[in-house]
Order: sequence, then structure tokens, then C-alpha cells
Amino acid sequence: MSSAKKNPSLDAVAKTIIELLQEDGRRSYSDIGRVVGLSEAAVRQRVQRLTESGVMQIVAVTDPMQLGFHRQAMIGIRVSGDTRIVAEAIARVDAIDYVVITVGAFDVLAEVVCEDDDQLLALINDVIRPIEGVVSTETFIYAKLQKQLYNWGTR
Repeated sequence: MSSAKKNPSLDAVAKTIIELLQEDGRRSYSDIGRVVGLSEAAVRQRVQRLTESGVMQIVAVTDPMQLGFHRQAMIGIRVSGDTRIVAEAIARVDAIDYVVITVGAFDVLAEVVCEDDDQLLALINDVIRPIEGVVSTETFIYAKLQKQLYNWGTR
């Protein structure tokens, strides 16, 4: 989701729709409509507006290990120059699924899901390190995914 898009003001109905879909992204629009007091068509329109505006995405969350991606890692990247430009270049890399600009020991954090260590090494050496402005990287290999939730609700 891009934070560059203008997020519409969320009313109580929109927030409830989001929270219901965070609990179960397959929940039917008619079921959601019963909870929020709208027709199925009205819920469909609301969900479409929320997705088109970038407020939310509806996706299937998978277990990378079961799909043949046996190496997950977070890569801390130190940058010289404009961090935003480097982060944009990193975000364009298909193998990278999460990019944030940070303040602290690293300027950018990038999460990757790879088939194996060879693919991870190639990604770091051949793709990330050659990006202009990348000074250094530090890789944190995931030993075990302990918790992963997407139901933090709305404010």
C-alpha cells in the first residue's frame, strides 16, 4: 500500500468493514452488510473504494516454506545520500516484499523471501549492493516465524 495516496476519511462503517475483513478476508459482502446495516451492493462499493484509494488490500497470506521459499530475511541497509531514492530503487525489486525507511542504525529495512541461500546471496550481491547510495547491508535470517498478524484494527 502506498502512503502517497490520499486516504479518505474513514467513518465507523468503513472501519467495521476493514476490521471484519482483517478477521476473514473471505467473508461475504452480504455477511458484512448484515453486521454494518448495508446491502451487499453497498458493501461491495465501499470495499472497492477502500481498495482503490489504497486504504487496504485483500490478499491471500501464504506460508512461504510450503511454497518452496525456504529462506526469509530482513536486510538492514545503510545509505549515503537521499534515502528515499534508494528506498524507491529497492522497492522496485520483485524479490523484495517489504521496504521501510527508518531512523536509527539502518536507513532502510527490506524483507525478502527467497528459495534458498544462493538466491539470497545473489539478491544481496548482484541487486541490492550495486544500487547507487547503498553503503552497507546487514542480513537478519529468520530462523522461525513466531507470530504474524494483520488484524490490528482501525483507529
